[in-house]
This record gives sequence, C-alpha cells and structure tokens, in this order.
Amino acid sequence: MGVKAWLSKAFAAYIHKKHQQWIQNPAEAQKAVFDHILAKAQSTAFGREHGFAGIKSHADYVKAVPVRDYEGLKSYFNRVKEGEKDVLWPGKPLYLAKTSGTTSGTKYIPITHDSISNHINGARDALLAYIHETGKSEFLNGKMMFLSGSPVLEEVGGIKTGRLSGISNHHVPGYLRTNQMPSYDTNCIEDWETKLDKIIDETIDQRMTLISGIPPWVQMYFDKLMKRTGKQIKDIFPDFSLFVYGGVNFEPYRPKLMESIGKQVDSIELFPASEGFFAFQNEQHDKGLLLLLNSGIFYEFIPTDEYFSENPTRLTIGEVELGVNYALVVSSNAGLWGYSIGDTVKFTSLKPYKVIVSGRIKHFISAFGEHVIGEEVEKAMQLTIGKYKEVELFEFTVAPYVSQNEGESYHEWLVEFARPPHDLKGFEQELNRQMQRLNTYYDDLITGNILADLKVTSLPTGAFRDYMRSQGKLGGQNKVPRLSNDRALADGLLAVYR
Repeated sequence: MGVKAWLSKAFAAYIHKKHQQWIQNPAEAQKAVFDHILAKAQSTAFGREHGFAGIKSHADYVKAVPVRDYEGLKSYFNRVKEGEKDVLWPGKPLYLAKTSGTTSGTKYIPITHDSISNHINGARDALLAYIHETGKSEFLNGKMMFLSGSPVLEEVGGIKTGRLSGISNHHVPGYLRTNQMPSYDTNCIEDWETKLDKIIDETIDQRMTLISGIPPWVQMYFDKLMKRTGKQIKDIFPDFSLFVYGGVNFEPYRPKLMESIGKQVDSIELFPASEGFFAFQNEQHDKGLLLLLNSGIFYEFIPTDEYFSENPTRLTIGEVELGVNYALVVSSNAGLWGYSIGDTVKFTSLKPYKVIVSGRIKHFISAFGEHVIGEEVEKAMQLTIGKYKEVELFEFTVAPYVSQNEGESYHEWLVEFARPPHDLKGFEQELNRQMQRLNTYYDDLITGNILADLKVTSLPTGAFRDYMRSQGKLGGQNKVPRLSNDRALADGLLAVYR
C-alpha cells in the first residue's frame, strides 16, 4: 500500500469522528450556522435592509427575508459583480461562479473566503467517507480524472470568475496534483470534443483508478476510448475502481455505463452546485445523500405543492418528514439569503438526515394539470428498461404535445437509445403504464381520454450531443433538462434533424 493510501485511512477516521458531532446534534448544528451567518452579515447592505440585528429566531427571519431565486436577488448580485463591497457578505467574494440559467441568462454566484471550504471539503469528505466505510484507499495511488470545465478565470468587478468546476480545480490539494488528470493545459481547452480527444491522448496509457464527471459526458469519453482501442474500459484501465458523479440521476445511465466498463465498480454520488456543496453518499449500500448541516449553509424546506403560493411554509431541519417532496432553500456564508436553488429533494432518512434529489422545481409538465416531475419520469424509464433488458439509454427528455382536438394531446418522450428495444411499441406502452402507476393525475387524464398515451420519438445517435453543441453547452457540467412544460427543447432537438 502506498503512503497516500495508508495515511488516508487515519485521516478518514478523524473526519468521520468529527462528522458524528453534528450528525448526532442536527438541530443544534443548524442553529449554530443560522446564528453565525446572521451575526456576521449584520453590517452588510442586505443585512441592514432586512433588519438582521433584530432577528432572534427562524420565525423572525421568515418575516424579514422572503424566498427569492436569482432573479429576485439579481440587483444585489449585480452590485457584487460591479465590485461593490459588503453587499451580501462582508468584503468582496473570493470568486464568482458563472453558470447558465434557463430564465436569467448567465448567473454569477458568489463564493466567499468563508464558503470556499464548503465546496472543497465536501468533495474531499465524500472520498474519505468511502475510505472509512470500505477500507479501500489504493485508488489514491493511481491517476484520478475529473471531467470538468476550464480552470481559466476571468475578472469581473475585480473578482476572479469562472465555472465552479474550474474554480475547484485551483484548490485540488497539492498531494493529489501529481495524480490528477488531465493536464492543466488540456483542461483549459474550451471546445469539448477537441478537449475530449486530448484527454484520451493523455489518459489512454495511464493507470486510471478514479474517474469523475456527469454520466452522459463520461459515457462519451468511454465511447471514444473503446472506439480507438476496440477494448472495454476494464481492459484499458484494469485498476479503475471508483466512479464519482453528480448533477443528474445516475440510474438511467447506469446499464450502458457499466456495460462499457465491463465490470462493476463502486460509485459515489455528490450533490454539488454553484450555490454550495450540499450532500454526498456516505454509504455504498444506501443511495441517500448525507446532508451537510455544519458547513456554513442553513437549510429551509418548502413542500413543493406550496412553493408557488403567496406564503409557503418554510420548514427547518427538525420539521421535515420522510418521503415529502421539498423545494430546497438556502442561506449561507456565501451571502445567499432565502435563496431557492431550484432543486427539489426528498428525505430518505432522518437519523441521520439523508436526501435524494428528486428534480427541479421549474422542471415539470403540467400542461393539463398532471404535474409530472423529474423523479417520476426517471423512475418510469428505469422500471421499463428493467423489463426490456436489451435496452440501453444515452439520454432522454419529455415535453407536452398540445393538440386542439380533445384526446389527441400527449407527452412526447424524445429518446436517444444506445441500444433500442426490439419492440418499440411495446416499450412505449409499458412506459405509459408505469407513468399511470406513478402519477394519479396522469392516470386520470389518460383514463378520462383527455390525454392520449405517451409517444416515444427515437432520435438518431448523437442527437443530444449535436443539440447541446448548437447551444454552446456541450460537455463539462452542462445537463439536459429531464422534462419541460413547453416545447422549446423538444422542438430544438427535432429541428436538428428535419
């Protein structure tokens, strides 16, 4: 066993012990975060305008600070971006994380001196939790690859600005830098396909042990490797043992990815965002993600069926229930206050608090009152593939098709199969049955002849890749929305091939 692998076990045990302190006292940990961030931000422009000095409880906070998304806080973010100090958090941010918004254009999320450790330590602790649970640490002695955005940073208002994954690249611990792939120069390449070819050049003959990235882009990397070598990944990288991912539900991609690898490897799911590193999978047998309650983020949870009401219920960690869909709202030492990140979660455990990411609050289909969410379409697809075992999936998205004639509207599933079903019609019917089982409103609309059965449109190989390229969103941390309440994405995909 190498020195890094040996030392990591002691460090993992130490971090595990530290985590137990807040895991066993979750409400106290969250109150400490709440009190600290409010006290520190009292003298900021936002703190003065919202009376932070007079806030003594969560109830006071709810009255003083409304829930807002990026658009709602944009005037403050713009002041930060222009270089003004003490707007949302004392001083100026260390970085601005640049991310694409569906309604806000480019968003600039502050990362402060206080909040950067949340991003860096979250990813580190996910690996340490894996080492502590499994005893496996030899992967630290091999090459580790992170498919990420460019680490090249620009300056906006005197603040270094770039993609979160690129910012994080600057904070990889020194003891891991010699193991990190690809090289800095390759990581700086902006064009995804050029970058991917160069990554393959650099990694194809290396002892790769850990690979990390968003599943569809990792699959593209694997496809190119296999095409170049004629081998499965296990034969190219025999020591590859750990896959780390986040950003999307892995299950629809798992069969194809594992077939490409040719053997089962362990995996760790992360829940990172520009707004914070929220949770990670800390046990291999449990898909729930441990919610980080002591890392500078105070959480609120709004039942999704109340989210768009005038005064939605805002619950703290001690008030949540299992199995309820919640919109996630954060306030943090990054200077985010009552900020709706757009993700929805469900708790799978309350001791400790673990979540799964169930979708996006604005990614749903309710063109006919059905309110279908991402979790439901992904589950329906997973169950259907379970019955049609020959099927392998690359990507899919769902959109409504609205007809002027009653009973002729339907949900269109645009699917790029890696390996299509032998019986597409049967696959389509099974998918529809699963959706009826998972969503009672959808079932009512089908049985009431308001909606026709869903239709699967099989897209040619490369459809999503070509569409994302046309939008300037190919590779890196970009994700395809799982479903939409309009036809913009669906029509954009179809337009490529008309």
